[in-house]
Amino acid sequence: MDSSMWDERYRSAELLWSAEPNQFVRDFFSARKPGRVVDLGCGEGRNAIWLAEHGWQATGVDFSQVALERAATLAEGRGVSAEWVQADLSEWSAQEPGYEAALICYIHLPRAIMTHLFGTALASLVPGGELLVVGHHSRNLTEGVGGPQVPEVLYSPADVTEILGAENVVEARDVFRNVETGEGARVAIDTYVVAKRS
Repeated sequence: MDSSMWDERYRSAELLWSAEPNQFVRDFFSARKPGRVVDLGCGEGRNAIWLAEHGWQATGVDFSQVALERAATLAEGRGVSAEWVQADLSEWSAQEPGYEAALICYIHLPRAIMTHLFGTALASLVPGGELLVVGHHSRNLTEGVGGPQVPEVLYSPADVTEILGAENVVEARDVFRNVETGEGARVAIDTYVVAKRS
């Protein structure tokens, strides 16, 4: 997988993903005091832009320049600003811990890369900072709908907890999301994990 492939995917549609924030992201951050937040794998910026609209100092990181340009345009159109950083998530790390929150939302990469990403996301936080991970559950492949059809890149709450360390995880559970399909309403199964830097 490379950035040029994703650049082409983003060029192929006016908006590849929804412009609205993920429901679990919205609920989590609505209950917290705004601060600095990094959205890792931000795509077209739907979550980072919403966060900026709600008082967060948002940084979006993605390796598709096309996605980041679109995010910047969408943010400007909605009257907010955010920092947009082009970087490969397999190599990204914060220069120093400084974020009150970090977000990894529907990022599905080989386990070695996800292990690196979860670790660097947690390390980017100030003490007491929180990491929210939302992703397609491994159960979703057979019991849900949508998402990657490659079992190796899906993960359960237990998988994420194992990588992050149980001592860092404060919440880990299955969550359910209604999805409209050509065959009617279906339910997708997601992984939801909250970790805190001690």
